[in-house]
Amino acid sequence: MDRLHDLSLTAQVDALAAGELDPRELAEHYLGRIARLADLGAFAEVTPDAARARADALTRTAPAGTLWGVPHADKDLVARAGVPTRYGSRSRAHLVPTTSDPLALALDDAGVVTLGKTSTSEFGLTGFTEPLIHAPARDPWRLTAGAGGSSGGAAVAVASGLLPAAVGSDGGGSIRIPSATVGVVGLKPSRGRLPIGSGFDSPDGLSVTGPIARSAEDAGLLLDALVDLAPFRYATAAPGSGPFADAARRPPGALRVGITTVSPWDDDEDIVLDADARIAFGTAAAWLSDAGHAVTDADWHPSGYASLFHVLWRASAARIPLSDDDMTLVEPLTAWLVREGRSLSALDLLGGLASARAFERRTIADFAAFDAVLTPALAQRPQPVGAYAGHSPERTFAMQVEYAPYSSFVNVAGLPALTLPVTRDATGHPVSVQLVGRPGGEATLLSLAAQLEDRRGPLPHPPVWDA
Repeated sequence: MDRLHDLSLTAQVDALAAGELDPRELAEHYLGRIARLADLGAFAEVTPDAARARADALTRTAPAGTLWGVPHADKDLVARAGVPTRYGSRSRAHLVPTTSDPLALALDDAGVVTLGKTSTSEFGLTGFTEPLIHAPARDPWRLTAGAGGSSGGAAVAVASGLLPAAVGSDGGGSIRIPSATVGVVGLKPSRGRLPIGSGFDSPDGLSVTGPIARSAEDAGLLLDALVDLAPFRYATAAPGSGPFADAARRPPGALRVGITTVSPWDDDEDIVLDADARIAFGTAAAWLSDAGHAVTDADWHPSGYASLFHVLWRASAARIPLSDDDMTLVEPLTAWLVREGRSLSALDLLGGLASARAFERRTIADFAAFDAVLTPALAQRPQPVGAYAGHSPERTFAMQVEYAPYSSFVNVAGLPALTLPVTRDATGHPVSVQLVGRPGGEATLLSLAAQLEDRRGPLPHPPVWDA
């Protein structure tokens, strides 16, 4: 079998468990592709020797763990002992951790073979992955365009056949933005769904861990593995919620689906929905209606969102441990966010957090009539590499909002959301939509996404797939 990357994650897991593939064979295949396609900027660090040693060690044991033998890469925000972990920043250019983060250790226990680190924006703060410390992550469909962020390297790796699936993190769209940009499935779980990367790790509750995959079924399988990473559960991971891979294999039944092109940024920024994004949105709505779902306008009118999110995002940057010397090495937008965040008073922060919780309650109530809500995934087509450079920090922030105005509110509300490609533009580039679920509603999203995939049919791969 010469084209192992043609196999889905689900097929690879099954073949490894059956002994039809061995971990070393699979690791070598992907390491070869990573080397040949290095110009995509998907990887910040590749660790071939460690990957081969790990694969050989697994080959000498019986299959154990959900992801036994599956090639994996840590996002470059996840510390792994002995492996350079730069957080996308020149301020961490020479950092080699001596201890691993809980996510890295738990994925090892699940049986993965780690090939290296996928690239990210500096400290994961932006919706584009073009850090000054290394080459940008490029859209494999259009190499002059960026891949979105902050999990841009992970999304590029999955879209290009450099990994069967990937684990990203999403604090304001960092899984869904790059996944929608390059045409793969990105799933942000509910706050509290996962034991590691739950969203309860910081006061703002924004960032969660989640899967990036080539199909709803593969995303469900990886979510199942992430749910099982630790021996405790939060409330939204109660028995009966999964397995999520099975949810993607069964029809969703007749559901109530709300639709909206409203974004919570509309009153504060110049949000213009691109024609291709509007076509994808309308197509998905029509397909859901044809499938028997009750599709109606969500009639959503959020207010006051921009001010609260500005507080939360600045406050999250303020927590990054940067010294005065470090501040001379970080990028202008990072320095601005950190300084702005550190200038906030306790009253500012508490007010922002209170507003966020009120927004969460209102949004859940506004969406309560629906099993899922359909929105566009992005408002604009993928932006050229370098498009965000040379602007003031304020303008750079606004440009990101104009590109992806439908993402961050889901983090503030703590809801699950999934992006998937449904149509293609005139050049053949995939165009995605977003499904937002009820709290704990990942199974419904996966079932709906699989139904849309069935209606859409297979999408072609980007040209680099055959490299």
